[in-house]
Amino acid sequence: MRCIALQVSVACITAVQLGIAQGRVAGRVTLLEKGGKSSPDLGAAVVYLDGGAADGAARPVTVDLAINDKEFVPRVVVVPAGSTVRFQNHDPFDHNVFSTSGSNPFDVGQYGRGEARTWTFTNPGLVRVFCNIHPRMVAFVQVMAGSHFTQAAADGSFEVAAVPPGAWVLHAWHERSPQVERTVSVTTAGTSGIELQLDARGFRWMPHKNKYGKDYPTNAGRE
Repeated sequence: MRCIALQVSVACITAVQLGIAQGRVAGRVTLLEKGGKSSPDLGAAVVYLDGGAADGAARPVTVDLAINDKEFVPRVVVVPAGSTVRFQNHDPFDHNVFSTSGSNPFDVGQYGRGEARTWTFTNPGLVRVFCNIHPRMVAFVQVMAGSHFTQAAADGSFEVAAVPPGAWVLHAWHERSPQVERTVSVTTAGTSGIELQLDARGFRWMPHKNKYGKDYPTNAGRE
């Protein structure tokens, strides 16, 4: 959560430097699950605003996305465009982090325990990150063009600070749900009590191709 706090503070600095009166947007994200089950991963939801008159870019940051026990930790990060992500390998075997996402494709190559590779994400958009050796590994990097965004807390609550007054489009994203959006009117007094409902009931895991565009071997990822 340190990364998210830094991102929010960057947004605050941007608004202050522009000399614009600031409001805040706060609410809660919920996620519908099959059978009415509670959601274990509301903290993976990303909330952001765009379309406002004063949505300048935030300063790029550097964040860590570790690899531990064949998992990316955290699974979701949200960063301003131009930011760098470091992929540190804590496993006793090799990994090969890559993405074929349209605006930010990359391949850092194969590397071993204790090593790290970095990548700078210059273009806004959602980046799906995989490992070319372990097909069940997946992470998501949300690269933002604007400065008004955050990641939900574990209970789904969220707050985007330093938002200039006016009409904005509020988006909520989660890897297991279609994205939702609504128009909100922000005032200097703030806009709170917003409920954003995502729906994971139709989610189904879809296998992906390796970095060469081919299927993974049937025994891939078994150390």
